[in-house]
Amino acid sequence: MATADHAPPSRLRAWMLEGLSDMGKAPQGPHAPPEPAHKGQRWWRVMCLTGVDYFSTLGYQPGIAALAAGLLSPIATIVLVIVTLAGALPVYRRVAEESPHGQGSIAMLERLLTFWKGKLFVLTLLGFAATDFLITITLSAADASTHLVENPHLTSVLHDKQMLITLILVALLGAVFLKGFLEAIGVAVVLVGLYLALNAVVVVTGLWHVITAGYVITDWSNALTAEHGNVIAMVGVALLVFPKLALGLSGFETGVAVMPHVQGEPGDTEEKPTGRIRGTKKLLTTAAVIMSVFLICTSFITTLLIPEKEFESGGEANGRALAYLAHEYLGGTFGTIYDVSTIAILWFAGASAMAGLLNLMPRYLPRYGMAPHWARAVRPMVIVFTLVAFLVTWIFNADVDAQGGAYATGVLVLISSAAIAVTIAARKARQRNWTIGFAAISTVFLYTTVANVIERPDGVKIGACFIAAIILVSLLSRLARSFELRVTSVAMDNMAERFVRDIASRRARFIANEPDNRDITEYRDKIEQIRADNDVPSQEDFVFVEVTVLDASEFEAGLNVRGEVMHGRYRVLTLESSSIPNALAALLLHVRDTTGCIPHVYFEWTEGDPFTNFLRFFLFGQGEVAPVTREVLREAEPNRARRPKVHVG
Repeated sequence: MATADHAPPSRLRAWMLEGLSDMGKAPQGPHAPPEPAHKGQRWWRVMCLTGVDYFSTLGYQPGIAALAAGLLSPIATIVLVIVTLAGALPVYRRVAEESPHGQGSIAMLERLLTFWKGKLFVLTLLGFAATDFLITITLSAADASTHLVENPHLTSVLHDKQMLITLILVALLGAVFLKGFLEAIGVAVVLVGLYLALNAVVVVTGLWHVITAGYVITDWSNALTAEHGNVIAMVGVALLVFPKLALGLSGFETGVAVMPHVQGEPGDTEEKPTGRIRGTKKLLTTAAVIMSVFLICTSFITTLLIPEKEFESGGEANGRALAYLAHEYLGGTFGTIYDVSTIAILWFAGASAMAGLLNLMPRYLPRYGMAPHWARAVRPMVIVFTLVAFLVTWIFNADVDAQGGAYATGVLVLISSAAIAVTIAARKARQRNWTIGFAAISTVFLYTTVANVIERPDGVKIGACFIAAIILVSLLSRLARSFELRVTSVAMDNMAERFVRDIASRRARFIANEPDNRDITEYRDKIEQIRADNDVPSQEDFVFVEVTVLDASEFEAGLNVRGEVMHGRYRVLTLESSSIPNALAALLLHVRDTTGCIPHVYFEWTEGDPFTNFLRFFLFGQGEVAPVTREVLREAEPNRARRPKVHVG
């Protein structure tokens, strides 16, 4: 409801704010035209956009599994696959049903809590989501630089340049998005297709060497039995080390985040996008099955064919186990091609993570008033995320292993929250079997999360830093935007419009009244007090305005105004809002714009400490209403001649 004329924005500002994020925006208001849900890309193409994150973990997952489980790596990976197919996949298929617009489980849990506790809970989950996605960008770039530095043809030239290379890769990713890039599914399809094909060649070659050299399996089996004794002990140890392999679950949250890009069916609507949901389920299932097959095969061949010392820090297979096999068994040329493919997909993995951030953050923070308006635009947010990625890269010294704990923590917290959310959804739907199943899955993921935090507390520390930063910035932004006109629209019923037309024919005078008993004495005494305090002639007429605060934690909303006659003589406009001053200011500006006259509003001073009253306004939408209403009006209308008049007695 901006009322002031503003100078045209500069070219730089216009470019920065061009194209508010379609991922972050949803149609607002009842008259906003809904975007047809059937537009988008085929599910398998969007799967490739997800896949640049999910499938790229093949670049480092086998090495992580080998370091965590040693000879048990294939068995531990089978446990990971079981959890993936029987746990994470059903959970996120349900999330796709419940939240088909890309908000994920956070939106499902947001509905369970209200007021400030709900906002703080969502900010906490957003902190872990930021950890997940931002560490995806930095870890993938760091691993891409590792593959580049460790290439036999380049290692002598680039051996001490990993930090610089990682920063350049992060900057290039940011530059792509600054150019206006929201999605490059065509590029993702080529990268994923090439990368999976090359990995298939490495897997087949590795399996051929394992089969033809029979002693390899025998040696591994004997060593495994000697180290762990029996199958039960092996499974037990595999379960214990499973939390360390949690990075293999990283693609599901991204899969839901890019869901708005999945093509629906002609009959789909934004309220019920059945085709989009069906396509997303295919996306999630296909990606999980493909990844599961590759995870099992790659963990098997890398464990059997690569010496254990090469997985350790400084070893040639550290962070690049499959690349090691590609060079070892398929020659330097193929190995270099594999390195280039891996570097490309690891770098582009940050694209799906950046897309997830641009989809997720603008859906929440600006709506809460906890980010400036420009946070809905792509380019400013890209700059923010890129700078944060620089900082994270510098803190971790571009080390893949050092970032693994923070990455796993972000992934596991989001999966655990998703499992809890679908459990609650199933319970509300009275689906007993699904409730029990999802509750069991939630228990597994909660155990995994706790075990990971205990094993690698640095992950939760980094997550806590993101959470603290988001909450601090959000509260400061909310504080800075306190005096904005936070009402998106004003709608008046017939009775309210009649009151306004009638009083505007003389002089529009309103009395701000805090409703108490609402008896005849309250209204009579209020009018007498206002007349006495402001020396208003007795023949002047008034309309009362009463605002009820529903949820002070909300920031932007429409304003519905109802008119009623109290005790046969007092006209009252009743409003419901998150903030009394902002609602009053919006009403006064609406009356001015619809009637052409400048309205007057009358207050009485509130008793109490001014600072305490401001805190009451900031947290609960009330407090010292008169000066805040005037300040909101001053910011909304710089022209004093057109500004509604505020009187306080």
